[in-house]
Amino acid sequence: MLANFKDHIKQHFPTLFEEKILIACSGGLDSMTLVYLCQKLNLNIALAHCNFCLRANESDNEEAFILSFAKENDINIYSKKFDTQLHLENSKKSLQMLARELRYNWFYSLLELHQFDRILTAHHADDNLETFFINLARGSGIDGLIGIPKQNGAVARPLLPFSRQVLLDYAKKNQIQWKQDSSNTSLKYQRNQLRQQLIPVFKELYPKVLEALATTQTNLKASKVLLENHIQDIMKRIVFKSEKAETHYDISALKSLTSAKLYLFPLFKRFGFSDWDELYNLMDAQSGKKILSKTHTLLKDRDFLILSDNKLSDSVNLQIKSNDKTFFLDGLGCNLKIENTDKVGKNHQNTAFFDADKLHFPLQLRNWRAGDYFYPKGMRGKKKIGKFFKDEKLSTIEKSRALLLCSDSQVVWVIGRRQDSRFVPDKNSISICKISLQYATD
Repeated sequence: MLANFKDHIKQHFPTLFEEKILIACSGGLDSMTLVYLCQKLNLNIALAHCNFCLRANESDNEEAFILSFAKENDINIYSKKFDTQLHLENSKKSLQMLARELRYNWFYSLLELHQFDRILTAHHADDNLETFFINLARGSGIDGLIGIPKQNGAVARPLLPFSRQVLLDYAKKNQIQWKQDSSNTSLKYQRNQLRQQLIPVFKELYPKVLEALATTQTNLKASKVLLENHIQDIMKRIVFKSEKAETHYDISALKSLTSAKLYLFPLFKRFGFSDWDELYNLMDAQSGKKILSKTHTLLKDRDFLILSDNKLSDSVNLQIKSNDKTFFLDGLGCNLKIENTDKVGKNHQNTAFFDADKLHFPLQLRNWRAGDYFYPKGMRGKKKIGKFFKDEKLSTIEKSRALLLCSDSQVVWVIGRRQDSRFVPDKNSISICKISLQYATD
């Protein structure tokens, strides 16, 4: 076991030998065996233990056991008590989902605070099999059937190739001590039902199921790569426009795909959409119809489906009180920079030049409203901004997020679209003001 574990680390996680490692340690068989193996390889480890305070004295005894073990073995340990029941009363999540969120949030805070390079968890091959069945029952796509990833960001799972039986035999042979969690025997949890009722029967029928699953998941991963490459090619055909705020998908191009409905899931799943029928019907819905996920909005707008991020703020009303400064615009994720310059440069989407003497501070940055008008540069007379947007063929989402820069209630600049001709510098301008929006990618 130790030799196999060492070979696996060398092949898949070679940097662990130089890294500062935090091991998630419950005190159970799996995590205590992982700690023992890491000790044998002289890895630089510390332990993190969560006491969820759900099993009265048993939870406290586990914590005391871990603290004592760490002291005896001269290992740094971080232990935290959670008022899980209180969190549960204020949450809509299941107990298991909530506990997972609590512990990983804490692990990542330790990672940042104490400069750890890696978090190790003790998930093994049997955990992976259980996860496969759970995702299969939920109707998962390829991502769910691939199972538990061996690495996800800073989290690594070096025990995934090993079965629970292998870990148990090794722990007994090396007299590793661990604590048994009584909740693992409770059949009120779906995973325990699988572990105790389905998996043993399945293993009896198919003794090599863990090896077969590993092969199947390797094949699925290869299929996923092929699918992702194909989807990238498809995206080049169906994406009409892609900007920071939104992506426009050409409905005609989508419908022209063979078995178009099948493409909707891989195209939009990562944005939180999962109802194929709802996505498909949206293409033939009236303009203005939209569907929402937790993170994104998908809007039907004439000949396009427009994807936008729900986190982007639609409501902006900011006062800019002084000149020659840079302001961070919270909610927009960018800086607004105002600076004096001695010459007029070339206007860009997020940069414009103004006659500084005509600007009266404070300036106002806000969303457009019905009735707003301006004198568009390059046009004669005034024009309602709503009509300007219509002529520019802006989508509903683009119009809702359009920003105006105003001076004394007069529109100075429709950001990224058009300046007001009254504020454009000319040969008689003495002072020039450059105003720009600067995004992280600019």
